[in-house]
Amino acid sequence: MDLKIIDDKGQSISTMVGSDELFGREYNEPLVHQLVIAFQANARQGTRAQKGRSEIAKSTRKPWNQKGTGRARAGMASSPLWRGGGKIFPSSPDENFSHKINRKMYRAGLCAILSQLVREDRLAVVEQITLDSPKTKVLAGKLKGMGYDRVLIITDNLDDNLYLSSRNLPNALVLEVSEADPVSLIRFPKVVLTQAAVKKFEEVLS
Repeated sequence: MDLKIIDDKGQSISTMVGSDELFGREYNEPLVHQLVIAFQANARQGTRAQKGRSEIAKSTRKPWNQKGTGRARAGMASSPLWRGGGKIFPSSPDENFSHKINRKMYRAGLCAILSQLVREDRLAVVEQITLDSPKTKVLAGKLKGMGYDRVLIITDNLDDNLYLSSRNLPNALVLEVSEADPVSLIRFPKVVLTQAAVKKFEEVLS
């Protein structure tokens, strides 16, 4: 699979050969969907909690007599049917939302996403992206010169100047290969990889 190499102006200057196993795989939509759902579910903290009827701070006294009032029967004010009462099935703060994804499935899903990005012309390769100092304005100018409004940049090793320059750019994200995740790959319309990142992807995912 040929990958497009671009220059600082976003123009294609040459191509490089990428692994067909990594960039030429068929798109498996059910697998990618399962991958994205699992990644988002595993990011949930599950710290929210609700109170059941036994935890509500209300009197347990019977509000009125069982018969003779003309009103419906009521046992206590903490009933889930009453306003301010407890929940019938309260959420627990220790609830586990994690989904298990096998390593082989995870690798296959990432390869399917990268292959689809290449087919949709959303993935490009640069020789390298370096900055002399952590300047957000300089990085923003580089990305604008390349014609990118929203972009994900993946490098083999995270450069401090590049990372610090991107933190204040809401439409740019810099990750290294080991931190690449399916949600970020899908969320950004454009993905830029350095040549070293391509080689590292091939080592990790092949």
